[in-house]
Amino acid sequence: MFYIIIIYLLQITQGQLLSKVFPLIAKTTDTIVNEFVNPLGDEGDLITAALNTLTKIPKALFGHVEEPYFSNTNLQAMDAFFIDFKAGYINEDVNMTFKQLVNKYGYDFEKYEVVTKDGYMLSLFRIPGDRNPVFLMHGLLGSADDFIIAGPKNGLAYLLADAGYDVWLGNARGNKHSRAHVSVPPSKAAFWDFSWHEIGIEDLPSMIDFIFEKSGEIPLKYIGHSQGTTAFFVMASMKPEYDKKVSLMIALSPVAFMGNARSPIVRLLSPGTMVLEGLTKRLGIYEFLPDDHLTRTLKQIVCGAGITAEIICSNTVFLVSGYDFGQLNVSNLPVVFGHLPAGASMKQLAHYGQGIMSEEFRQYDYGSMENSERYGTMVPPTYPLNNIKIPISLMFSDSDWLADKRDVARLNSKLPNVIDIYRIPYENFNHVDFILARDVKTLVYERVLKILAKH
Repeated sequence: MFYIIIIYLLQITQGQLLSKVFPLIAKTTDTIVNEFVNPLGDEGDLITAALNTLTKIPKALFGHVEEPYFSNTNLQAMDAFFIDFKAGYINEDVNMTFKQLVNKYGYDFEKYEVVTKDGYMLSLFRIPGDRNPVFLMHGLLGSADDFIIAGPKNGLAYLLADAGYDVWLGNARGNKHSRAHVSVPPSKAAFWDFSWHEIGIEDLPSMIDFIFEKSGEIPLKYIGHSQGTTAFFVMASMKPEYDKKVSLMIALSPVAFMGNARSPIVRLLSPGTMVLEGLTKRLGIYEFLPDDHLTRTLKQIVCGAGITAEIICSNTVFLVSGYDFGQLNVSNLPVVFGHLPAGASMKQLAHYGQGIMSEEFRQYDYGSMENSERYGTMVPPTYPLNNIKIPISLMFSDSDWLADKRDVARLNSKLPNVIDIYRIPYENFNHVDFILARDVKTLVYERVLKILAKH
């Protein structure tokens, strides 16, 4: 069953035989079956078998993942997992839109359309306030929803609005709020010919310019999570003129270098992302995990069809980002799955896969011949991080399987103006905890608010 969820995550649209694309996955099938399927048949208690398997799956997928997988806090928290998860399904927030959610909790909402120079039509959301503008940018497969689905007590957008800030929330091209172009429909391959490089070069500057003008040319403060940090480093390194429009950048789980990423799924799949992108192009599939009827139906089947499915659905999140039952607000998971994934291009994934394989932070690799035509060199140029003069705060965790502390340290050494670097002092605080953890306000956001006030 866990193998099925991996297939779902990778090929949500029209289902290909992944064993032909990723031989490595095929080779691990027997191991996964031995570690996951067989125990379910041998054990009399299905739930006990599934729980025992939770600690085996990561090792079956990627043998050198560090142990232990669960802390004592995680194991204790699992007791309440099942009751809390099922209780979350009655939460009306699961099916509410961004506007409906912010209005429900008493906040004003404004929506704008920003058109990039290359024609993408982006939705830019605003929760207006009297203080300086703060711009929030989501991660891969996310949207502006990421900053409110933790609820009014933990959602960063709400907390910033409570503090009086003028809160702006971006949506990258291709996600569910920004699937439009002035001339190219999403059904065409040309629409999806972008990675996070274009998000950094085109989307962020367009939205920042709009906010800058709307606020009366007051420099904004930028907060990015995951890919939201990647795109920022692209923009700031290649467009230093934005030093005048951004006075501070706070990076939550910063992703630039990824040579030490520990996520078993990410490392397992990274060698095949280029192959997958090429194959999907031939099949006419360019979008990854769109927010459409088929995706929503499959999410309901996978994440809402029995206790084992619920375990698998949450465990998939952990296998990507790192384990943390202790901080995870399990009753809120249905709300999270109701708003994620929000869609992305296959090329975004391929670009991250290239970074893992090359251990460098550089532009998209089209192959030596096309690289020579595009860049003038056979190898893609690295992003000139030394150009970034904007003050930056880096926040990371030892248990983040995507933004490894060694990669963050390397990033820190390349950036010339890091004003704050903060290691989360909590065991098992993972990649998604920066936006979804139940105690994220006290763990991270109080520090965020202090840095914003100081700078």
